[in-house]
Amino acid sequence: MFEGLYEVISKSENEAVVKLSNKKHPIFKAHFPRHPILPGFVHFEIVADVFNFEVQTIKKAKFMSLVTPKQTLTYKRSANKFSVLCEDKEVASFSL
Repeated sequence: MFEGLYEVISKSENEAVVKLSNKKHPIFKAHFPRHPILPGFVHFEIVADVFNFEVQTIKKAKFMSLVTPKQTLTYKRSANKFSVLCEDKEVASFSL
């Protein structure tokens, strides 16, 4: 389901930068077909994939801004806490 959703631009132990695909990807049609956004739960899937991390429990999650196709996101990790930035603006944060 998530294949082709994003491309990893760069990655280190505690940071990953990904570029989202265009609005034609099926995940963007899941919520609002005429206003494609990335569903919040997908951030957990991206973290699991990029950091080779199994998400078992979500302790806290906060979504501050909508994420749309073709945006570049930076995932920063500090232990089991993550922040998601888009153009240096925090769009989500969560702890697992």
